[in-house]
Amino acid sequence: MVRLIAAASLAALLLAGCQPQSAETKTEAPATPAVQPVTGPPTAGQAAPAFTLVDAEGAQRSLADFRGKTVVLEWTNEGCPYVKKHYTGAMQALQREATGDGVVWLTIISSAPGTQGHVEGQAAREWRTRTNGAATHLLLDPTGQVGKLYDAKTTPDMRVIDPEGTLRFVGGIDDRPTNKPEDLEGANNYVRAALADMKAGRPVQTAFATPYGCSVKYPETVGT
Repeated sequence: MVRLIAAASLAALLLAGCQPQSAETKTEAPATPAVQPVTGPPTAGQAAPAFTLVDAEGAQRSLADFRGKTVVLEWTNEGCPYVKKHYTGAMQALQREATGDGVVWLTIISSAPGTQGHVEGQAAREWRTRTNGAATHLLLDPTGQVGKLYDAKTTPDMRVIDPEGTLRFVGGIDDRPTNKPEDLEGANNYVRAALADMKAGRPVQTAFATPYGCSVKYPETVGT
């Protein structure tokens, strides 16, 4: 009798070992997401919103076209004194430095028709030539939709996007919030610093800086 009971117990144990595991025992801790979810205006560490705009030559350009490359977004307005400060040569030099290193530089004009800085087609091309700009593309956003999408507030206002499409820097270009060209000397340029950190494989030390400059001249109906 003892042998029968032992055999029955052994069979029960073997049968239990063959049963499928419960869902609880299979549960694994979820992986930490590499990109934070976007719950408001996109900030550093979040995915850069997708967009498509027409450039000064009339061709469509999408952010997705540049996947795999570092991208800089620059909001500009030719009539803004803060933009004029940087376009005395510093902005163009930074554009050439970045693009020479393989970075895609997209200058965006979000001024609405009839407002300061609005240009189309030939006027946009003439402004680029006149300023000797070195952006990869000059993009036109007359409805302000892309500017609003990125919560661009001023000109200039900057974004740096990594090759995976994640924002790594958002905000003001440097730590001298004036419109005086002489203040460029000795300024800490956050875009240059962010690009250097990314190239070296380091976390971007300054991921946000308060933007300064002229307000972006959005249409009154945008975002209302």
